[in-house]
Amino acid sequence: MLVPILLFVVGLVCLIKGGDWFVDGASALARKFHLPELLIGATVVSIGTTLPEVMVSTISSVSGHGEIAYGNAIGSVICNTALIAAITLAVRPGKANPKTLRLPVLFFFLAAAIYCVAAYWMGSFTRPVGFVMLAVFVAYMILTVRQMKNNPQPAAEEEAAAELPTWKMLFFLIVGAALIAVGARLLVDNGTKIAEALGVPESVIALTFVALGTSLPELVTAITSLVKGHSDLSLGNVIGANVFNLVLVSGLSVTLAPFDVPKSAVIAGHNASLVLEIPLMILVMLILTLPAVWKGKLSRAQGVLLLLIYAAFCAFQFTL
Repeated sequence: MLVPILLFVVGLVCLIKGGDWFVDGASALARKFHLPELLIGATVVSIGTTLPEVMVSTISSVSGHGEIAYGNAIGSVICNTALIAAITLAVRPGKANPKTLRLPVLFFFLAAAIYCVAAYWMGSFTRPVGFVMLAVFVAYMILTVRQMKNNPQPAAEEEAAAELPTWKMLFFLIVGAALIAVGARLLVDNGTKIAEALGVPESVIALTFVALGTSLPELVTAITSLVKGHSDLSLGNVIGANVFNLVLVSGLSVTLAPFDVPKSAVIAGHNASLVLEIPLMILVMLILTLPAVWKGKLSRAQGVLLLLIYAAFCAFQFTL
């Protein structure tokens, strides 16, 4: 019991320090190259924080557990939006740039449409669907890089980043991402062992440590960004990570090992995933993004509503 507790603490320290370095590197990179923090969050930061999902889902698919990859992608989007982004909004609501947001939001709903076609119409995720998802990911990255070039930040903001050399920015990004990934793994694995030793039911473990495990990097990045005053970085990270969950994480998993839509739970005789999880994934993203894209505003009420939805979703899981 002592070893898991010590490793749990080590994981927590890795997460905190990794998040600190990762946000420092990302925000400095954005300032140095005159790039909007929201776009840096939606690309560079999102790739780093999505690495745990990529690893878990890819390994699961290759091992013949496509349902884990499927549930991980949808669950991570719900968690990222209704918990992580919600915390950001509840603590520090503010303005958003609709022009910067439109591209990642558009690609998310395009990816969600592909997901719905595969789930509702085809009933399976085939290898061609995986290729389409990966093609969408490539298109998203190309268009986002172009958008970065067309939306430079004011030159005055470069001065704040002048003291941090490029090699140090990259060091903070790479080492920070690695520490976050290692910390998340240590926290989940040893947190699960501690919970089991204390007699916590498996269903509770699955809904807490395992479900939140792959989203811990996004959560740490969000909290660190808020503390350091980079809320745009946090929001961009969440939206970008959601896009990557559907097109990169799922795309790789499906391409490597196609699978049928899992049916792990039933609601009124219907697959719970089709009547609850996918619709909820789309609903929470609509609540998060529509006011931002239309009015350029993010309110505390949005954050509170999303947190209530997430709490209700978790509570409902115990009844399935």
